[in-house]
Amino acid sequence: MIYKSSRPQGSKARIRAITKNFFLHFHSPKIHTYSLNPGFTLGLGVINLTLFFVLLFSGILLMIYYKPSVEQAYFSILDINNVVLGGRYLRNIHRWAAHGLVFVAMLHMSRTFYMASYSGQQRATWNLGVGLLLTTVITSFSGYLLPWDQLGFWAVTIASNILGSTREVTDALGITAFIDPGLLLKKVFLGAADVEQQALTRFYMLHIVLLPLLFFLLMGLHFWRIRKNKGLNLPQDAHDRIRCTLSIDQKDADLKTKDPLLLSWPVMLWAELAIIMTTLAILSIFALAIDAPLQEMANAAMPENPAKSPWYFLGVQELVSYSAFGGGILVPVAVIIILFAIPYIDTDDVNTGIWFSGKAGLRLTIISGLVALGINIALLVVLIEFGWLRDWIPAIPYWSLIILNPGVMLGFLFTLLAYLIYKRTKSARLAVISLYSSLLVSYTFLTIIGIWFRGPDWKFVFF
Repeated sequence: MIYKSSRPQGSKARIRAITKNFFLHFHSPKIHTYSLNPGFTLGLGVINLTLFFVLLFSGILLMIYYKPSVEQAYFSILDINNVVLGGRYLRNIHRWAAHGLVFVAMLHMSRTFYMASYSGQQRATWNLGVGLLLTTVITSFSGYLLPWDQLGFWAVTIASNILGSTREVTDALGITAFIDPGLLLKKVFLGAADVEQQALTRFYMLHIVLLPLLFFLLMGLHFWRIRKNKGLNLPQDAHDRIRCTLSIDQKDADLKTKDPLLLSWPVMLWAELAIIMTTLAILSIFALAIDAPLQEMANAAMPENPAKSPWYFLGVQELVSYSAFGGGILVPVAVIIILFAIPYIDTDDVNTGIWFSGKAGLRLTIISGLVALGINIALLVVLIEFGWLRDWIPAIPYWSLIILNPGVMLGFLFTLLAYLIYKRTKSARLAVISLYSSLLVSYTFLTIIGIWFRGPDWKFVFF
């Protein structure tokens, strides 16, 4: 007797096609209709992935013409701009994709946070996302030195001096003669005591090999966790939310029992292709309209005034001007620890997948943002009118400048506000929303100050 399967032949073919579909290794076979709502994810994850691959392919092409030596790097960039066919567009699109990736990654993390998509099974996904954000920022910064112009040279010099500022601690303790971690960190960062060929070689290898590999690893794990968690973190009432958008006739058409899931292939494919094409179009417009900056060739004897870091570090540089260690190391490390700790502070699994976790969270986000803005403006007025501790007490010890850095003071006030909210509401969710919102507003405010309101000698400039 010949055994015949009762499964229809068409079903077998469909299963075989699905299991061999590379697209479905990243997506569940079915997706919820609600996940296609543009206001749910804003397409930020797909935009991130698109920008990364633009950077990857444009970077490979740029490597063909780039020469990683202090004598030839700058002139190879000039050749790319002026001689290589399409070279200027290629460099422009690489530059703006890098800045766009950092910006969109920050938005993506904020979107994930404000939907509380970090609790429960999403905890590992969140932590991998934080790691991806840090890797994105470091990768973007590592490319800053490669043109070997004044802009990148002095940005890296600032960063190396911040790392070397750990000497402030050993100076305060009086043990620098025995141990100097600042010099050690600086040499690890640059390969030497100053920004020279060793630094360029080190940054080049980080930028084209090590950091992209780390990005691929974290990205793969990030996608795997999302896939393992069966897709995005949806609201518990996602199906009801879909029904609310339908007409009365549609609601009456047995939608209570209708399967809210759609086949990922090809529905999700078309949605993602639309986001990808829109991203590429906007990126191309930027690349055609705005040239990537290129200043004079790097010259250690002619410092930039003011020497500024990339925009995403200018908020930190603002704090560094008062204490390099307090503002450049202590505060950023504390913020990174807070980001990783959020899923362990807020362990509630209610109101997830909803913007701001509901109306109470939205109201608290607005209030915390306004309070943080007011505190930053008040601090700015004090700094402009009266200066800071060094201006008041010239002989003030180092440890006072470290502990009483404006960034440390801001962090203390925001943490106090979050604690008071927790005591009042008994909600860890609302407390972390307050803290995150305050930090986000403060970072944005300090970045704006660094970009537009700091001039020569790092003095305040108002137009």
